[in-house]
Amino acid sequence: MAHTILLLQTSGPETRTYADFESINECMERICHIFEEHLKKQNPESPSITYDISQLFEFIDQLHDMTCLVHQKTTNVYSPYTKAWIKEKIYALLKQQAS
Repeated sequence: MAHTILLLQTSGPETRTYADFESINECMERICHIFEEHLKKQNPESPSITYDISQLFEFIDQLHDMTCLVHQKTTNVYSPYTKAWIKEKIYALLKQQAS
């Protein structure tokens, strides 16, 4: 359970936003939810939305910026993590949920 802050910018500076979570997994679940909402907007007539992990990762790559700041209890500082780290954590979470 590490407090995590998600910094997100979809395009220009006016789209900057952040959200904070009590754990890394909560943050990763929210990123998946953001992608699912994006798909729903693209396909408003579709009764259900399906996607694979490669589509989710492509969405992440296309964002202007996405960073996670994770609280380190031992040093009491927030460490930044990149999109590559975020994709690794999402993969691990989805793999865990599938089993």
